[in-house]
Formats: sequence, structure tokens, C-alpha cells
Amino acid sequence: MRPLISFLLTVFLTGHAMAAPRHGLSAFGDLKYPGNFSHFDYVNPQAPVGGQLSMIGSSGVTSFDSLNAFILKGQPAEGLGLLFDTLMVRAMDEPDAMYGLLAQSAEIAGDRQSVIFHLRPEARFHDGARVTAADVAFSFDTLKKHGHPIISLPLRDVIRAEVIDDQQVRFVFTGSETRDLPMTVAELPILSRAYYTAHDFTQTTMDPPLGSGPYKVINAQQGRAITYTRNPDYWGWKLPVNRGRYNFATLRIDFFRDRSVAFEAFKAGAYDLREEFTSKTWATEYNFPALKEGRVVRDTLPDENPSGVQGFFINLRREKFSDIRVRQALDLAFDFEWVNRNLFFGLYERTDSYFENSSLQASGPPSAGELALLQPFRDKLPDSVFGAPYRPPVSDGSGNLRDGLKAADALLDAAGWRIQDGRRTNARGEQLSIEFLNYETAFERIIGPYIRNLSRLGIDAKVRTVDPSQYEARVETFDFDITTSRYVQRNTPGIELRGYFSSASAAQPGSRNIAGIADPATDALIEAVVGAQDRTALTTAVRALDRVLRAGHYWAPQWFKGVHTIAYWDRFARPAATPKYDPGIIDTWWVDPDKASRIDSGRTNK
Repeated sequence: MRPLISFLLTVFLTGHAMAAPRHGLSAFGDLKYPGNFSHFDYVNPQAPVGGQLSMIGSSGVTSFDSLNAFILKGQPAEGLGLLFDTLMVRAMDEPDAMYGLLAQSAEIAGDRQSVIFHLRPEARFHDGARVTAADVAFSFDTLKKHGHPIISLPLRDVIRAEVIDDQQVRFVFTGSETRDLPMTVAELPILSRAYYTAHDFTQTTMDPPLGSGPYKVINAQQGRAITYTRNPDYWGWKLPVNRGRYNFATLRIDFFRDRSVAFEAFKAGAYDLREEFTSKTWATEYNFPALKEGRVVRDTLPDENPSGVQGFFINLRREKFSDIRVRQALDLAFDFEWVNRNLFFGLYERTDSYFENSSLQASGPPSAGELALLQPFRDKLPDSVFGAPYRPPVSDGSGNLRDGLKAADALLDAAGWRIQDGRRTNARGEQLSIEFLNYETAFERIIGPYIRNLSRLGIDAKVRTVDPSQYEARVETFDFDITTSRYVQRNTPGIELRGYFSSASAAQPGSRNIAGIADPATDALIEAVVGAQDRTALTTAVRALDRVLRAGHYWAPQWFKGVHTIAYWDRFARPAATPKYDPGIIDTWWVDPDKASRIDSGRTNK
């Protein structure tokens, strides 16, 4: 009788019947795996469990001072998501599909203004307490009110979470752009209401938090290393979404402030695996004995995610950058081809698009569908939006950027910044000055040639390298002229775009809109993306948005590569299939005992 009572109660409360409960969700309803699937295709369900994976972080974070990953304060350690289950979990071989974890199923209202999740009765926190609908509602309320803007901003149109009973929770939405909201709430970390009643969620802490996920923290050395242990009593090991995953008994993530020191530690065997982000190191320094002997493997894993957005982002909140001609001049002064030839050994490609390495990036003239979205803003957009999308200039790589600097000089003159006594000044006699905010000394070799070109234009340019905590604080409060950033777009972009590019996020401390983009056309196109009801409409809206963003010259685009370059001591095995949208290392690899015994006996520091 319970399903019938639940159905009648839902209709009474909402006025709308719910769709039949489904074991998964996706933006457009498409699911690869049926309700009775046993495991994801990219795992080995018989993978042995045990051993250790030690690695350096892949997020670029070089230190940490908190084990609270969900607030703006502090710099959290990497890997903390392993402690917390979510209602559903993404399949890494589908663009946006999710399948039940804490929730065994979900049902979306016919008007798409709400979703009900049905929790698994066996779900438990690490202290043995049941995970209930009250914990889910508490998590939503807490994260929306106190969470980091990256978490809280996408929840803007989720107005409340209602507890139906211990095993059912309903999220209610507002507005018409609700397509992605069921999945947004489905991947929120679920917190223990009891634990956070006794502990202040809003504060940083080095005490390991209570979670319900596959791992626990067993050791955290602030700023140096964090170690996770696989929880043998984890409630969810037999679920289809977990079979063959999380096979390491111990996972340690080391943090190094200096990349050179980190590399030397790897060569000495101090940790197992690293993703290489420095092209010079990848091209010239992987020649040490352990690699030549085959004990260390250098490998590439395909990366079919959109490579996203990486570049020198210009802070439009500074009046000196308000003129689009100034920003375009800064782009013209960056000689990517010289940098790629001389510093990157030709390993990279130039980023053109905000949705690089995907079918979503704009190309050629706008389609009829794109024009329909762009036409209402024709008088407010540059003419270039209605032709081929903007692409950065291409030099011959010789270092002689004569044509680019000549064009930049003309743009700066037109914007009112003219040369006087070798200095680029405005009508008030103020010199155009630029400070590049940086936290990695290795990046200075890239910024240096850029600064030399800017100096040739009469601009007073310099680099300010600060420690990681100061860097984070300054970026989160937008206290910079130009800084480098990268964020990867999803295969199905949605409400997170508001946090990257919308007017509402431009003044929100901690938001990802570090350039301060505040443009009505951009806002409208973001809503077109969010409201798209099929993938064709989504692609059309994203391409139109890409054209407008590229024409705004909010950055000097940098570079990308469509693979993960990794190196590891040859102790591991992995499934034959790599997940399409994830490297799958922590998720799907395992320790091969025979390999490990041979390798570990020869390492100098293990």
C-alpha cells in the first residue's frame, strides 16, 4: 500500500503526478545502463582489493589547511569527496547520466518543478547511523546557505527540500529552467545532521569529518600529505555503481610547493604516480634510470572532456580594462607560437574556444538557430559575433611579433592610451600598468616573454608571485589585474555557467567569474543553454554563447592538450576500457601484487 499512499500524497501536495521512478537521471532522459545493470563497463568487477596508491594532487593545489571542502574559507585537501556519498553518481562513459547511490531511484514531476528521491534503507554514515531524508534536507539547507559559491550558486532555483518520510525527500524548484536541477541536487554531498549540529560547518578544521563514502581519513599532515583508508564496513560496496571501484586499501596524496622538488621525489620513489603538467619536464627530464629500466611507465590517457577554458583572465572590475580594445591589444601581445616552440616543445595547441576540444565550440558563420538567439542583441554586440568566431592571432614563432604589436598599438591609441616619452598613458597622464598575479615560480618563464612584449607597447607590466593561500584569497576577492585560470566545462553545460559568466556572479566573492563578465546578451544565452530541451538546442545555444564570449576579449587564451600525461611506478593494473570522460585512476585501477613486489624491492624510498 505504501507506493499508492506516496503517489496520492504527492498528487495532493503538488497537483502533479510524478513520472515512474527511475534508477538514473540524465538531462534529456537518455540512459545507457538498464535498471538491472551489474557494474559500469569501464571497471573490472573482479579487481583485487588492497595495497596503496600514493600520488601528488592533480588539481594544482600545492598545500592545504582544512578538511572542510565545502566552504569558502581555507584551502581544502584534495580527495575529500571520497568521504561523502551523494544521492546519485555519474557514469563516466556517458555525457551526463547519473545512477543511484544513496538514492535507489528518483521521480521527476510532470511539470519538472520537483523531484523525489527514494533513499536506500541500508545507507549508513561511518558511525553506523542511518542516512535519512532529514540528513539530505539538512545538507541542502546548509550548503545553499553556507556552502562555497561553486556549490551554492547552482542551487539558486532550488527553493526547498521537503522530508516526506525517512526514506523520501522532495526538492522543489522555481522558474522554467529546471532541466539540470534534479542532477544538481543528486550530486550534492550528503552531510550528517547530527554531526554538524555538534560541529560548526562554517569553520575550517583539521578534524576528519563524518561521512558515508568509501574512504575515511586516517592521517592528515597540514600542508604536506593526507592519507585515506578504504572503509571495509562501507555500506555500499555491493551496489552496481560501486562494483570494481575504489580498489586501493590506502590512498595518499602528497603536496609539494615546488614542482622540481616534487619531480625529484617521484624519481626517488617517494610516491607512485603523477600527472605531468610541465611540458619541459615531460619532453626532456623523463630519462632517469628507473624509467629506462622499465620500472617507471610514461603514458598518455585520452581526455574526451571539453578542454574548457584556460588563459590569462583580465579583471574587468578594473576601470583600465573596461575598453574592449585594450583587452584585445593584450591578446595580440601574447605570442603563443613562440612559447609553444621554445618552452613547450610543441606539445600544446592554442585554445580558441571556451568549449575547446568539444562539438560545442563555435566555428564558421552562425547557423540559423544561432542567429535567432543572437539577433535580439545585434545592436549591443560586436559585428564580429555575426561572422566567423574570433580566433587569436597566429605568429611565425620567431619571437618577432611585429604585426601583432603594431595592431595592438593602434587599438591602444584608439582607446585613449597613447605613447608619451616611451610610456603608454591616458589623458590623465597615468601609465597603463599591469600586474600578473601568480603562485608558481615555474609559470614566470611563460609570463616573462609576455611582459617583454607588453613593455614594447609602453605598458608597465610585472609579475607578482605569492604563496598559494595568499593567491587564493586575492583571487576570491578579485584583487588582481590579470591571472591565469582554468576550468573545464561539462559535456552538458547548464546552470554552472551562471557561476562562470553571469552578471549575478560577477560581484560574488569566490565565484568562478574571475573576469567579472556582466553582459545582458551573455546572461540571456546562458539561460538559453540552461533551458535547452534536447541536445541539438543545447549545442546551438552553447555555440552562440561561445561566439559572444570570444568576441568580448575577456582573456588572452592559452593552450590545451587532449590527453592526460601521466607517469607511474609499474605496480598497477587497470581495466581494458578507460572511461571516456575520466582518467579512472583512483576509481578503477588496482595494485598488481606481482608487479608491486618487484618494483617496491628496488625503490630507494618507499
